[in-house]
Amino acid sequence: MPGDSDLIKLYSQRILALAADIPNTQRLEDPDASVKKRSPLCGSTVTVDLSLEDGRISAFGQDVKACALGQAAASVVGGAIVGQTPAQVAAARDALQAMLKSDGPTPPAPFDNLEVLRPAQAYKNRHASIMLALDAAVDAAEMAQARQTA
Repeated sequence: MPGDSDLIKLYSQRILALAADIPNTQRLEDPDASVKKRSPLCGSTVTVDLSLEDGRISAFGQDVKACALGQAAASVVGGAIVGQTPAQVAAARDALQAMLKSDGPTPPAPFDNLEVLRPAQAYKNRHASIMLALDAAVDAAEMAQARQTA
């Protein structure tokens, strides 16, 4: 089990800076889809709104109530997601999960700043909070796609 000094290192200046400056924190007025995700272990929540246009995310908003790690992940997602396809967002989610669980590669650009969360690998109880923004974004993108093709 990691010690206290390892936990202090986990909350690096970069993670804290990301957590303090989360982009796209305004909810969308008329999104194509909205999804709220909650981490049962810590109670962190992220609500994501998004719109799709021509198969790409054209607008994104989020409400983040999470620990610094979940906030940092939401910050990276919020800054990178507009212009991406649902498949690219799903690939980023899968890569982040692999990075945390099995020391997989860094998520692909433009989500590569999620690398800053690699030190959280040893803290399995933090993984769900870190995954919230991408999990919600993937579900919302799939929901928006389904509605557009229905």
